[in-house]
Amino acid sequence: MSQPETTSQPGATPQSGTTPQAGSAGPRHRLVGVPGGRIHLVEQGSGPLVMLVHGFPETWHSWRHQLPALAAAGYRAIAVDVRGYGRSSKPQDVSAYRMLELVEDLAAVVRALGEESAVFVGHDWGATIAANTALVRPDVCAVVALLGVPYSPRGGVRPSEVFARIGGDEEFYVQYFQEPGRAEAEIEADVRGWLAGFYAGLSADTMDTSGEHSLFFVPHGARMADRFPRGPLPSWLSEAELDVCAGEFERTGFTGALHRYRNADRDWEDLAPWDGAPVTQPSLFLAGAQDASVAWLADAVEAFPQTLPNLAASHLIEGCGHWVQQERPHEVNAILTDWLKGLDLPGS
Repeated sequence: MSQPETTSQPGATPQSGTTPQAGSAGPRHRLVGVPGGRIHLVEQGSGPLVMLVHGFPETWHSWRHQLPALAAAGYRAIAVDVRGYGRSSKPQDVSAYRMLELVEDLAAVVRALGEESAVFVGHDWGATIAANTALVRPDVCAVVALLGVPYSPRGGVRPSEVFARIGGDEEFYVQYFQEPGRAEAEIEADVRGWLAGFYAGLSADTMDTSGEHSLFFVPHGARMADRFPRGPLPSWLSEAELDVCAGEFERTGFTGALHRYRNADRDWEDLAPWDGAPVTQPSLFLAGAQDASVAWLADAVEAFPQTLPNLAASHLIEGCGHWVQQERPHEVNAILTDWLKGLDLPGS
């Protein structure tokens, strides 16, 4: 059932370098009713709508540096909590987290905000959600930017079969996430410590570069965290910012977030009508050069001329890992705003 919209103006603004720039009001938190329940978002600025979609394990907070920058550049920036995260709805059913459900959440947010379409900018899982929104709901997605994870069209092999082959003698992390309750038991025993290790393991300045062990593969009987680096937090993440992230997941748990991974085969079935289909909207790709996703999905990047025929540019930022918009916010903000300036956007 759809929830009524509520709004609030919290006393605190997003942390770490996100003081609103001249000409832009501070961020505003809202709850927007959608057919699947409610979506929490943080809004700043006015102008063409730019929808920011986070990945795992993050929340709207991962876009804290982009909200004021986009607002100051003349855009209405919206950072959502994806279904299962933060203050957004958290259905119990695993299948409620299939891709088509998440696409419809975001399409409903665009319309609830009084707009016909928006720019979609996604990171990690958010990039995949943004790309599929462009594919499935081109009426609401005018242009799309993908951060960290390149677009890879639905193919002929069931994902669970692919994951089994990738793992070999160990479990690929997506397999490790499949059994409800298993990964939750590991993570929720020490939410703050697990997040710190996972963020550090994928950050350019703290990741293990020896190549001996990958945190994406779990030996049988072990924990994913056993291969996390032990040491300081990444330079982009303060203790206070980690507290914000950990506080959200301490409150919500990880089940909703992990259910996204548990829908890979359902998504493959649901997206059969779009098998091999390109995303034809104007697009942009941006990632850290040290992001493992770029190496794994090198074939997807090479296929961009076919899969993203209207790609403006593909940027790899040297010395940057997976958390690109947080590790290198100034460069990301400059690339995004320069790209957006050259587009004829709805509401401009």
